[in-house]
Amino acid sequence: MLIDIFHDTVCPWCRIGKKHLFDALVQRQQEVHIRWHPFILDNTVPAEGYELRSFMQNRKGMKAEEIQQIFDNTQRAGEAAGVKLDFDKIHLAVNTKLSHQLIALAPANVKNDVVEAIYQAYFEDGLNIGNLDVIVAIGTAYQMNASELKLQLNDRALSDAVVAESTFARLNGINSVPFFVINDKVQVNGSHSVEVFLETLNRAALLDIPAKI
Repeated sequence: MLIDIFHDTVCPWCRIGKKHLFDALVQRQQEVHIRWHPFILDNTVPAEGYELRSFMQNRKGMKAEEIQQIFDNTQRAGEAAGVKLDFDKIHLAVNTKLSHQLIALAPANVKNDVVEAIYQAYFEDGLNIGNLDVIVAIGTAYQMNASELKLQLNDRALSDAVVAESTFARLNGINSVPFFVINDKVQVNGSHSVEVFLETLNRAALLDIPAKI
């Protein structure tokens, strides 16, 4: 089974959706190949980031207490899914381009783990995943060479490719994340529940069964 996942690494619902999907996959116990695709929510954010709460207030046109309510509700949804979203530790809205570059560079056998490590760095440790040193540290934890990784992450061609892929997703009708495509046939837009993912995975599998002659 092939699953394409469009996500951003600062999107809490992407982390929740990933957890629900992976929990469903554990229940199915089926061999799966996952392809990760960048969907950069805001590439105008500088490398040093913006103060998160004021950024969210300006972007959404909301008051501070309304933003806090969103954080609280999202944090509870994360707890229900079994993932930690510690908005008390997250102080920056960051640019996610570097994190997507790291995912693109990560070896296939650790790519899913690298994605989760990036989510953890931002949502649990409050780190700036738009910072080169932070991203290199995550990569080296998965046996990627630090010197080589810095050169690769500074490669303009890779950076442009990540941005182009994110733009391509928007041009092809993906307007929000998480967004999942199963076996190039079945689409799931949103984080949804484990049960919904199980139902969708079953439906996608049935579509792949050859018709009897």
